[in-house]
Amino acid sequence: MKMFQVSTLQALMLGYSRSVITVAELLSHGDTGLGTFEDVDGEMIVLDGVCYRATENGKVVVADGEKGVPFSAVCPMQGSRTFELGAFPNIESLKSELNNRIEEDFGLNSMHMVRIDGEFALVDARSESPYRSMHVSLKTILGETQKAFCFENVKGTLVCVYFPDYMDGINAAGWHLHFISEDRTKGGHVFEISMLRGRATLDKINSIELKLPDEPVFDTYSLKEASGDEVKQVEQGKS
Repeated sequence: MKMFQVSTLQALMLGYSRSVITVAELLSHGDTGLGTFEDVDGEMIVLDGVCYRATENGKVVVADGEKGVPFSAVCPMQGSRTFELGAFPNIESLKSELNNRIEEDFGLNSMHMVRIDGEFALVDARSESPYRSMHVSLKTILGETQKAFCFENVKGTLVCVYFPDYMDGINAAGWHLHFISEDRTKGGHVFEISMLRGRATLDKINSIELKLPDEPVFDTYSLKEASGDEVKQVEQGKS
């Protein structure tokens, strides 16, 4: 199985939010994953072959096939492992359990895609409105456009992507979670959760295809300048 990724997290962090491919092309490479849209126009949740966009107020719509994608990671979910999950009071406890599960399979140096269908007492999430810019950092953009919201007593799905530490900058090292409700009406990038129970489907991924932008302006970005602290803040909810 192969992970298909559009651009790099460093590029997005430094403000490269222009379209690289369309939603329709992205879906030809995978049916499960996450990302964002051109000009950081909301949070992306790809599930069951449908690409959803969480708007700035947390409402979810189906993304237009021609909408541009600057950054995303998707794969064709096969569900090689499934397991039941109990209650987790916060996101760190859930991440620790997921780490334990992938370590059982000697997977800490591989990529993973996990889908968790469950019941949640709380999902603390965010999304954002579009911000057209060049060389304006994602942290600055989100400072202008990000809105946070909480969903309480909700059923839904977490899409969880794991990248190992040595791939930090290509994507966010560790776990990155997006949420969509069971009725597909609300969702976003997850900062915190309180989970009651769930069922996880997990795939270990040992191959990646990286689609970089074609346009010359991409080469004006010095990608190593992306701050690790800023990555943790905007991608993993660290303050």
